[in-house]
Amino acid sequence: MTHYLLTIYQPDGEPPAPEVLEPIMKNVAAFEEELRAAGAWVFSGGLHPPSTSTVLRAQGDDVLITDGPYLEGKEHVGGFTLIRAADLDEALLWGRKAARAVGLPIEVRPFVDESLG
Repeated sequence: MTHYLLTIYQPDGEPPAPEVLEPIMKNVAAFEEELRAAGAWVFSGGLHPPSTSTVLRAQGDDVLITDGPYLEGKEHVGGFTLIRAADLDEALLWGRKAARAVGLPIEVRPFVDESLG
């Protein structure tokens, strides 16, 4: 089994109103329950807004620390789920389900398998 990262891309700005967000969170909970029941779930979590981030950049022998996101954009990583899948087709199936659950773009990316050398 390969591990895949399902990344949720969220538009910048205020979060949706509670009446919009509640059904989405119910869909997300059902999606995660389905992942767990299938033995595909490894880990998942949401992230605070990019304004809460800190970026560390090596500069010679020093490390420069700056507040805020590394890149400015119109969207940001809002959360992610790490899954186990037999292959890309299975990971894309889970990615489709995630996209339907959250209503936002999902990036599916395999982890490098270090055991392959």
